[in-house]
Amino acid sequence: MVLDKDTAKKTAELLLQINAIKLKPENPFTWASGWKSPIYCDNRIILSYPAIRNYVRQEISRQLESLYGKPDVIAGVATGAIGIGMLVAEQLGLPFIYVRPEPKAHGRQNQIEGQLEAGQTVVVIEDLISTGKSSLNAVDGLLKAGAQVKGMLAIFTYGFEQADKAFKEKGIDLHTLSDYENLIEQASETNYIREEQQKTLMEWRKAPSEWPS
Repeated sequence: MVLDKDTAKKTAELLLQINAIKLKPENPFTWASGWKSPIYCDNRIILSYPAIRNYVRQEISRQLESLYGKPDVIAGVATGAIGIGMLVAEQLGLPFIYVRPEPKAHGRQNQIEGQLEAGQTVVVIEDLISTGKSSLNAVDGLLKAGAQVKGMLAIFTYGFEQADKAFKEKGIDLHTLSDYENLIEQASETNYIREEQQKTLMEWRKAPSEWPS
């Protein structure tokens, strides 16, 4: 859920500006899942732009405090959200940990890196929500460690129905700075995309695993 329309539009504008989000309806990307997609999102690029990473840090921190107060610990989902999660923790003066979607296959086989005590409250930071599987696997790791997960904040979500359903079934509160609808709206208003491209992008979102049909 997006809390602030102005923040959602501004975030979308900044992501497009630095090509963290690329829209190529005529020359689709292929995701690791094998899906064909007219959009690709890599929010780690934000870290290379000080003014933009500071904006994202401040907005996530502001929304986090408004929603949950101050938790005991901030957790970033590895690897994409380690950087921004650390920045949020620094902004709020809180301890930071990061969580892998799965435990390591070697060494100590840790899933959680950093100090976490059973019973501590945690807010999870994520960079991108697609299907939600890896994000919720990280949440499972925190719950198994005895953490009280208050919710998750992410920079962007595609808003897939399967992700919304998965978060609801798990009982995890999810909020994002921006989402697919606000991205397409911003891209259209600024002539980043043409009308026919907008139609393609909206059609893909309805059934991404089957696109192009």
